[in-house]
Amino acid sequence: MWLEFPFLLLITAKYINADSNTTAPFPNATYPNAISPNPIAAQGTEPALSPPFYPSPWGEGTGDWASAYARARTFVSQLTLLEKVNLTTGVGWQEERCVGQNGAIPRLGFRSLCLQDSPLGVRNTDYNSAFPAGVNVAATFDRGLAYARGQAMGQEHRGKGVDIVLGPVAGPLGRSPEGGRNWEGFSPDPALTGILMAETIRGIQDAGVMACAKHYVGNEQEHFRQAPETANSGYVINDSLSSNIDDVTMHETYLWPFADAVRAGVGSVMCSYNQLNNSYACQNSYLLNYLLKRELGFQGFVLSDWAAQHSGVGAALGGLDMTMPGDASFDSGNSFWGSNLTIAVLNGTVPQWRLDDMAVRIVAAWYYVGRDNNSVPINFDSWTLDTFGYEHFVVKQSYGLVNEHVDVRAEHGNLIRQIGSASVVLLKNTNNALPLTGREKLTAVFGNDAGSNPTGPNGCSDRGCDNGTLAMAWGSGVANFPFLVTPETAIQNEVVNQNGAFQSITDNFAGLQILSLASQATVAIVFVNADAGEGFITVDGNIGDRNNLTFWQGGDTLVQNVSSQCNNTILVMHTVGPVLLSNYSENPNITAILWAGLPGEQSGNSIADVLYGRVNPGAKLPFTMGATREDYGTDLLYVPNNEDGSPQVSFTEGNFIDYRAFDRAGIQPVYEFGYGLSYTTFSFSNLKVSKVNVGPYTPTAGRTPAAPSFGNFTNNTGDYQFPSNFSAVPLYIYPYVNGSDLRTASGEEDYGLPGFVPAGSQDGSPQPRAAAGGAPGGNPQLYDVLYQVSATVTNTGRIPGEEVAQLYISLGGRYDPKVVLRNFQRLPIGLNCSATFTADITRRDISNWDTASQNWVISSSPKTVYVGSSSRNLPLSAPLP
Repeated sequence: MWLEFPFLLLITAKYINADSNTTAPFPNATYPNAISPNPIAAQGTEPALSPPFYPSPWGEGTGDWASAYARARTFVSQLTLLEKVNLTTGVGWQEERCVGQNGAIPRLGFRSLCLQDSPLGVRNTDYNSAFPAGVNVAATFDRGLAYARGQAMGQEHRGKGVDIVLGPVAGPLGRSPEGGRNWEGFSPDPALTGILMAETIRGIQDAGVMACAKHYVGNEQEHFRQAPETANSGYVINDSLSSNIDDVTMHETYLWPFADAVRAGVGSVMCSYNQLNNSYACQNSYLLNYLLKRELGFQGFVLSDWAAQHSGVGAALGGLDMTMPGDASFDSGNSFWGSNLTIAVLNGTVPQWRLDDMAVRIVAAWYYVGRDNNSVPINFDSWTLDTFGYEHFVVKQSYGLVNEHVDVRAEHGNLIRQIGSASVVLLKNTNNALPLTGREKLTAVFGNDAGSNPTGPNGCSDRGCDNGTLAMAWGSGVANFPFLVTPETAIQNEVVNQNGAFQSITDNFAGLQILSLASQATVAIVFVNADAGEGFITVDGNIGDRNNLTFWQGGDTLVQNVSSQCNNTILVMHTVGPVLLSNYSENPNITAILWAGLPGEQSGNSIADVLYGRVNPGAKLPFTMGATREDYGTDLLYVPNNEDGSPQVSFTEGNFIDYRAFDRAGIQPVYEFGYGLSYTTFSFSNLKVSKVNVGPYTPTAGRTPAAPSFGNFTNNTGDYQFPSNFSAVPLYIYPYVNGSDLRTASGEEDYGLPGFVPAGSQDGSPQPRAAAGGAPGGNPQLYDVLYQVSATVTNTGRIPGEEVAQLYISLGGRYDPKVVLRNFQRLPIGLNCSATFTADITRRDISNWDTASQNWVISSSPKTVYVGSSSRNLPLSAPLP
């Protein structure tokens, strides 16, 4: 998704040369010592070209989609050509009340579908909840909480009249810790992201709305994601950056969570702004036609990110099914589709079966989640919170009721508070400094991050500032706060209720006052943050992506000043991801360190629950905390490296990101992936591995049926003109053709020239199936359970608590990471009690991608299973027989 209001581009700060990142490995984005040992990945520095793949596969209703497809085909059979085109094309930016809407089919009572951000709540409205970010859900390592959050967000979107929730996120995955939108997703580990993404999708769709897995794929940085946007940073490039990813890395890392999303039945997938191997993601036939639709068996529809479409016929044949917001550039009144798609079908460039497949996929997803039984009229407006306004905001037409101010929050605040506290990672707790009692003689709270934004929690559009406590980062992936409980308020309430003394300073630069108060404090709680977001907003010189991994607002100086005066300093971090902790982990005056992420509206209550012991922390880091940015091995490209051509970002590190990179390089992190303390302690024992007898892996074979077509249409151009006496809304995207001559109506000088129709793209005959395909998520046998694992986890401490048992596998190959996470379970365990950790290991879990056979294979390398409490604390191990 792009910006809320186009004029915001005009007010972003000036670009800082090289973003002050003199250490980034320009002209590449991988540090030389971090390049993968696998030559397939390492050759990413060579020119990367995405191979073509045609035709675009037609949906078959496989998996549990059969009923939805049968109903969708019946519906689409009734549609005219114009109505089918209307389904596929957005009506234009700010032309209707949602951030995206396609055309309606009033003749059959099928309303315009409402597409709305965001992955953490309903964007641009009121009386909605502000949920914790995806990165916090990842820190919980809790499938149940991921599902519950998804379901609650789905219910709120449904209550506002939304049909398609634009989330969850697996792109960016988190290749580089500086990436601006990493927080929208879950974790740089593909298995953790995949599991939690699938649970989120099930939750959203069980609420009766469609989910949208995004941004597919390789959308790992904000810099240069869009050529027009880049002009605001002082550079001119002609094309968006290309993420160059080899076949092995794509399958084993970046495609992995999208396979889980497809297997979970996601209704839609959003293709991203960037190019993938020098072909735009929203028209990349290999990415959409082969990987997503053929190999992964995706049955839903592909929609473009906002203005990410770059061609008409090419995108249609390349696998795009819906264009958003419909206009080629915002408020232009021109579209690659709309009337142009009507023309392309009439002249035979786009075959009827391809248009029919687009329409069937859209309607099938609508039926799949039960929208026919759960639809609520749209009752809000994305462009104003006023009760009355213009239905067609951008052209100021049709004034009337646009906001009904429906309160959809229910009791979701309790869940938000629970997730907030369940995602707090306790990193350090010297001599049981925590939990506090509230009866400490003087509790002092420090930091801008503890207090309120002077202009209110929603005072900065799309949260595009870093004022007050950080409970949500910035961009399109946000929601308005109904309220925001600050840490300052929650801790003050805690202390006052215990008749204690409390003082706070929320000005990070009040140096003398900070030193004075810290010297008096019995306990000093310091709040610091590090923000990031989407690239259409620049905050403090950070163009979406972070310039560095340090704290913002002079946070390091604040920590140093307070800890120099108080020997019981507690550090709380609200950050979008990893930060550099200097020597804080070893500083004796800093007795506790907690990572609280982006906890949403209940931020203060959630952290107070942990600080004062109502909740025993059990979260784990969903990323690695390194000592330097170079330790991660990967970085961002901050300066174009291809003159005015597409910047080239080659993922030459391959699968070695985050903890996998640290393990390969033998670098000791400050705090490793999966690490997190509790107020109690645990031990692991009694590892058991049992082999499950299953049949051999069989590549999928055979051919698809021929492409079906539904209904007929005439080639009489006169049937597709604007109806007589039709009153068109200015700039609105319609399917009608202007004029009786198709060449003239197209307005294209190069109309009819050869080269627009790739070989095989119009072929609707039966096609060979992919060996690694066969069902949503890929070959069903990939998910056969080959081993069952169990272990005993015992609470050896002094209070009840929760431990996350983590299962890692060593695949054993010379190009494989040391270990990879494959499963986990968050276990509540009573005092002096034990719990049994159980986990399955599937065929996919122990397979590698083979480029020659284009399939998954289990290598002959010895494989070992490990179980423990983090990626570097794995006391139990056993060979896989």
